[in-house]
Amino acid sequence: MWLGLWLGIFGLAVGVVIGLNLPLMLPQAYAKFLSVAALAALDSVFGGIRAAMEDHFDNSIFITGFFSNALLAAGLAYTGDRLGIDLYLAAVVAFGVRLFQNLAIIRRHLLKKSYHKKGNSL
Repeated sequence: MWLGLWLGIFGLAVGVVIGLNLPLMLPQAYAKFLSVAALAALDSVFGGIRAAMEDHFDNSIFITGFFSNALLAAGLAYTGDRLGIDLYLAAVVAFGVRLFQNLAIIRRHLLKKSYHKKGNSL
């Protein structure tokens, strides 16, 4: 269970390092698509961390959610771009809200765990 989580975190870290050091310049036209896809992928990572902390992490759900969220968000941004509507904002809001919710739940879980280790109860 935790192996899949650590592999995901490791893969994310390696991807960030490679991305920051790769001398590849993408056209400005793709910026919306890639940013929304990255936000969707981050939402999946935080959701996976949350699921692992709640002891119901499933690697197949994480992998499929990771790619389907990123593809759906990029597709929504592309469709909106073709229609002349900023549909990518819907994905930004939805994934942004979920990111903050997952982060808040992770934070509460860590605080509870830390508080219980000290012999206190909430």
